[in-house]
Amino acid sequence: MWIITVFEENTYRMFEYSSKREATNALHKFKETALLSYTR
Repeated sequence: MWIITVFEENTYRMFEYSSKREATNALHKFKETALLSYTR
């Protein structure tokens, strides 16, 4: 599972994706600081 963590001013949001391709496409759309990670 691929996870994008988006850091905002006082909080953060996490989004889950099943494929790396889907996650990297979504990552490019965020303007805030974001982190892409993988977990089993």
